[in-house]
Amino acid sequence: MVSPIVGTTRLTKVLMDGGSGLNILYASTLNKMGIPHSNLHPNKAPFYGIVPGKEAMPLARIWLNVNFGQPDNFNKVPLTFEVVDFLDIYHALLGRSCFTKFMAFPNYTYLKHKMPGPNKVITIEGSFEQAYYCEQDCVAQATMLIASCAPNGPSYDAGR
Repeated sequence: MVSPIVGTTRLTKVLMDGGSGLNILYASTLNKMGIPHSNLHPNKAPFYGIVPGKEAMPLARIWLNVNFGQPDNFNKVPLTFEVVDFLDIYHALLGRSCFTKFMAFPNYTYLKHKMPGPNKVITIEGSFEQAYYCEQDCVAQATMLIASCAPNGPSYDAGR
């Protein structure tokens, strides 16, 4: 979990996922950022792997600057985001294209990313606490989805 500035807003629940090929911005986040929908560009290309066995359609695409670092040493890069209307745990998800453009090197054990800055290396520290709370939200959301899809409700004891 990292907290970059996206556009002009600091987002506090952003997952940097080196396994994802997409940068995703949730529609609810876009609305909270106050970005007008006139800034969106149509996108009719589906993507796969979000919902097992099904395609997902983004609402649109948007280009926003993403900024990591401090005022005296920062790196700002424009990224393309797929805007999706899914239940959100995060504000956004940054995939491999973000790692490539920022030349970021992740260390998942320590929840740190390093990337070049104009003055020195920028070290982005993730939040173990924020990651834990988001993981709890993911589990709760998955449990609700499983329960809603099961014909007779969940077949396990959810109280365990």
